[in-house]
Amino acid sequence: MIDDTHNQARQSWVASANGNAEFPLQNLPFGVFSPPGRTAPDTAPRGGVAIGDMIFDLRAALDAGLFSGEAATAAQAASGPSLNPLMALGAGPRRGLRQQVFALLAADGAGRTKTEPLADKLLHRAGDCWLHVPASIGNFTDFFAGIHHATNGGRRRDPNNPLNPNYKYIPVAYHSRASSVRESDVAVRRPSGQRKDPNEAAPSYGPCRNLDYELEPDRRGRPAHVRSRSRQ
Repeated sequence: MIDDTHNQARQSWVASANGNAEFPLQNLPFGVFSPPGRTAPDTAPRGGVAIGDMIFDLRAALDAGLFSGEAATAAQAASGPSLNPLMALGAGPRRGLRQQVFALLAADGAGRTKTEPLADKLLHRAGDCWLHVPASIGNFTDFFAGIHHATNGGRRRDPNNPLNPNYKYIPVAYHSRASSVRESDVAVRRPSGQRKDPNEAAPSYGPCRNLDYELEPDRRGRPAHVRSRSRQ
């Protein structure tokens, strides 16, 4: 156990969190979402924490005065459309926010009496919310960290020897385009470049003919984020 927020014996007053395989009280992952609604700023993207079948609204909790000290600083940083400001604060404020969110959501937590009466404002059903890319991605490197994933991918190149000889000895990664990470239902524009089929005499310029993509499912198994990669 890392600290008391990982104590498996603790329960939440949010009923759907208890026995939840993905988002029990001990998990509390951060993300960015838009709550259901019709007018701005009610639907503006903001930071939230998954708890059971619900999302705990950090902006609403901050406005209600439920955080103090470093946790309040962290909640303010996480109240906008990106979690980059929260990550820039370092581990201390982030841990403080996690601990206070835990206390607000725990069945025996000191903050339950303040939080539960405001449940209608603080908790949104996850199935009714829209999930956004949680961070502004300036650059990223994709690692072949899993041997099964690397083997399956390598079979497309060489079915008999899918893993490169150096796979187990040095980190294997490739640079990826940040612009390729996007939400579901966002149009993907095929990048243009030179392409040449084996039966063509010379290369031509135009949109790529083949486009690889990976789907990162959300908690309901639906694609939440799409990452594309062109192949001529």
